[in-house]
Amino acid sequence: MKYTEFKPHPTLRPYIDAYWTATGDAAGLKMEKILPDACIDIIFNLGPDCQTESNTFLLKSEQAYLVGTMIRFKETLMQPETNLLGIRFKPAAFNVFYEYPSLHKITDQTTELEKTLSPDVESIIKYSAAYLDHFFLGKLSQPKRSIFAIVADIQKNNGRTSVNNLAEKYFTTTRQLERAFNQQMGISPKEFISLVRYQSTLHKIRQNTTNKSLLEIAFECGYYDHSHLTNEIKKYTGAAPSQF
Repeated sequence: MKYTEFKPHPTLRPYIDAYWTATGDAAGLKMEKILPDACIDIIFNLGPDCQTESNTFLLKSEQAYLVGTMIRFKETLMQPETNLLGIRFKPAAFNVFYEYPSLHKITDQTTELEKTLSPDVESIIKYSAAYLDHFFLGKLSQPKRSIFAIVADIQKNNGRTSVNNLAEKYFTTTRQLERAFNQQMGISPKEFISLVRYQSTLHKIRQNTTNKSLLEIAFECGYYDHSHLTNEIKKYTGAAPSQF
C-alpha cells in the first residue's frame, strides 16, 4: 500500500490532522491493519468498489463514508486498484464542521455519509486538497461548548489522569463530561484517556532505545503491571507488545 498525507490550510490545522491517500500495491492483494487513533475520518472511495473491515463492509465507488472513533483495530483488504482519500479530524474537532449529535452511535462503525454533507467527489478528483480546503473553510464554526482544552490536557499528560480529576479541574461533573465526550467524540472520557495512554505507551515501546523492560514502561505509563499493559496493547492492536 502507498500511503501519503497532505497538510490542510493553516487555519484548518487545529481541527484537521491531515488529508490522506491510500492506494493499492500493483503486486497484488494485501491486508492492512488500521490502529485506533481517537480520530473521526471521512473516506472517499475514488476507485472501484472494495471491501473493508475484514471483508464485512463494502465501500462503493465514488461514495463518501463516515468512520466513527475507533476503539479497536480494523483490517482492510487493499486491492491493486484501491484508491482511497480521507480527511482525518483531530479528536473532538468533527463538531467544528458538522452538527452530528449521535456520534456515539457510530463508534467503531463505518456508515455512508449523506451527499448533502459531503464534499463533491468530482471536485476532489479535479482539484484535490485545494478544493477540500475551500470546502472546510466554508464550514468552519466554533461549537458553543468545546472539550478541546480537556482533550489537550489528557494528551499533554499522555493519558495519566482520571475522569474525577478532570471534572474537579474543569469545574464540572463526571456525568457532564460523559455527555460532552459522547456528543463530540462518540466515546467516554475514560475511553479517550485509555486510547491516549495506549498511543503514548506504544510509541515508547517502538522507540525503546535504552532496552527498558515492559514492566518499567508499564509503570512509567501508568499501568498496574506488565499484564495490564499487555492486555491494553492487545485490545487496541490485536498484537502483543513484544511484536512491536
